[in-house]
Amino acid sequence: MNREVRILANWRLQPSAPQANVGSMDLEKLLSNTAFFKGLDGGHHRELAEICTVKTARKREYVFHEGERGGSMFLLVDGNIQLHKNTEDGREVVIRIIKPGEVFAEVVLFEKDRYPVSARAVTSAQLLVFPREGIHRLLAEERFRNDFIALLMAKQRYLAERIQELTTQDVEQRFFTFLRKQYGEHALIKTPLSKKDIAAAIGTTPESLSRLIQRLTDDKIIAWEGREIRILADPWKWLG
Repeated sequence: MNREVRILANWRLQPSAPQANVGSMDLEKLLSNTAFFKGLDGGHHRELAEICTVKTARKREYVFHEGERGGSMFLLVDGNIQLHKNTEDGREVVIRIIKPGEVFAEVVLFEKDRYPVSARAVTSAQLLVFPREGIHRLLAEERFRNDFIALLMAKQRYLAERIQELTTQDVEQRFFTFLRKQYGEHALIKTPLSKKDIAAAIGTTPESLSRLIQRLTDDKIIAWEGREIRILADPWKWLG
């Protein structure tokens, strides 16, 4: 494929970064600027760029379903993707909300050939798709293998921290932790996510989130109108 990303105009690499026109940016440059791949040697960025393809997902469209045979890892470049599992009684349990610059579904590279969760676009999304066969060819090279495994270990530490958050923090702490990690400590946050999506992402019900928002509004800590959240106090200092 043409490595010039002309069809990917106006992609964002990070939600906190200003929107950049990358219509002439090649995939190698894009990969080198993403958090997950930044630690790789420059030559490895080029090798990854040569094996990946581009995918567009409409809002609410599934990228893949839980239990579906999987053969690819994904990098989200723009938008948001929700990862969730279905319980036996039909409920959806949200594992996390993927933001730009993050990799997901890497489990199919090593452990199993079926996706353990479902991935659905919360907003319209743009992704890079890395086939398992291509990644395995690169892993045959020792330097790439060592660098790539280090990246996966760093992600495992993140997931361990996420589990600790869900088990030790109350809903308010999880709410502000989510905002800080997703958007940064800003006085004005513009989110494409609905309140239902955010409730799922922090492991609570929409009703519980609505009660929390009402209390935070009454206490003049936040003001939430439409998709804009204004931070009126300084909740970040409470998180440590």
